Amino acid sequence: MALETSPFPNRCAAVAHAAGWALILPCFWFLDRLIAVCKLTTLERRQEDTCYLYPLKAFFGSIAFFVLFVVTAPVALLGFLLWAPLQACRRPFCYHRETVSLQSETHRGLELEGKGSFVFASANLCLLPDSLARFNNLGHTQRRASAIGEYIAQGVGRPNIRIFIDSPSSCGTLSPSNSILPAASASTYGATDRQGSLPNSNSDMVYGLSEDTKEPSASIQHNSNQNSNQQGRTGNRSAPRALLSQGLGQLGDVPWEVSTMFPANVDILCLEEVFDKRAAQKLTCALSPLFAHILYDIGGYACQPPCSCSSFKFFNSGLFLASRFPIVAAQYHCFPNSRGEDALAAKGLLSAKVLMGKNQKERKLSGYFNCIHLHAPEGTLLEQPTLYDDDVNTPENLQRTLENDMLRKHYICPPVPATGSPLVYPETDQPWIGRRIDYILYREKSISKHCQTEVEEVSFITQLAGLTDHIPVGLRLNVRMDS
Repeated sequence: MALETSPFPNRCAAVAHAAGWALILPCFWFLDRLIAVCKLTTLERRQEDTCYLYPLKAFFGSIAFFVLFVVTAPVALLGFLLWAPLQACRRPFCYHRETVSLQSETHRGLELEGKGSFVFASANLCLLPDSLARFNNLGHTQRRASAIGEYIAQGVGRPNIRIFIDSPSSCGTLSPSNSILPAASASTYGATDRQGSLPNSNSDMVYGLSEDTKEPSASIQHNSNQNSNQQGRTGNRSAPRALLSQGLGQLGDVPWEVSTMFPANVDILCLEEVFDKRAAQKLTCALSPLFAHILYDIGGYACQPPCSCSSFKFFNSGLFLASRFPIVAAQYHCFPNSRGEDALAAKGLLSAKVLMGKNQKERKLSGYFNCIHLHAPEGTLLEQPTLYDDDVNTPENLQRTLENDMLRKHYICPPVPATGSPLVYPETDQPWIGRRIDYILYREKSISKHCQTEVEEVSFITQLAGLTDHIPVGLRLNVRMDS
């Protein structure tokens, strides 16, 4: 569908929706605070031990918020009667665009040299209303959103320094890590053995690239459970020895690292669990100087599909897409089946067509991206009760923990056992390997027959330590167009 900044077809509907939500918000906020004051994170419990007034604060606070909730409930009901019917005409996302020059929004390398390097990142942020986020041991949603936006901007906006290596034992270029990591084997964090499948996850991003022609192109379908780098591919380069000596591990023939910062110059950023509208606006404000095109508040509310009583959605999909390049078109598809707490959110698939640049023949090149948040209540990577332990509460400490085989097992959730069968893990004489990670998939053979892709580097990012219960992932992908 065509992209419009407002999710509503006309100003009248937008004003009526804003009025309805303004009547709902006070009651919603008081209910949120009522639950939040009674539900503490482990960090707040530690602070409570040194503050004898906290029990009184919780007692009188809960009474005050309950009274205010009851008083504002009738007003919220009126607002709900105005707000809910308007969801039938609402588009499934808001679009924010910064005014920049078209040349700065395209990748010149594809046009000048026929090749280019693109960087993608994905992060699950658990930006629920504050009361609900506390059940994941994460509080202060608005403060976390501001900090997350600031940290991502710091990482993405830093210069991408590339060191050229000229020695008999190595070749190519090196993207320096933020620390010196020990050389790792295929059994360490982030690796999958050649017989294994991709881990269970509740978020991922799928990427493909094609030329824009007059002929219709096929849609991307990539739901494989096996890493494309493990399918017997030959002829690709291996990481230079210099990369391994600087701390990069090896995932098949692809170098990977645990980094304390987001990759520099990320082109496409996909975020998940950005359910809170105010948090989404804070992220948009922080990231818009770096990403000129942002889709947020994605998904439908109230009865979905519209004018039906099958399923009522209190929250959106939680998806958030930020792009340096122009977003030409976008579609959202809500998952038709859900259960449990997932049924309250409009989880689904966001598909976006992005103008990446032109090739050497002046034909436009478009990238296709799918951002998904699956129904997986146990896709969580980090053990929630230990999120604030010293070993994982800073980016540097979390990085060291993930590199240590013995420490890692205490802070990463083990695999989920099959229903009805207990899980003995690890098995006798087998190493402990974390599998429950978020991931990015890419299409090795693009829709275009003249395009080849190759993974340059995979990164696991610890910059958001203490701010989310997931570990962000990054992917640097080389794209080469045939002459």
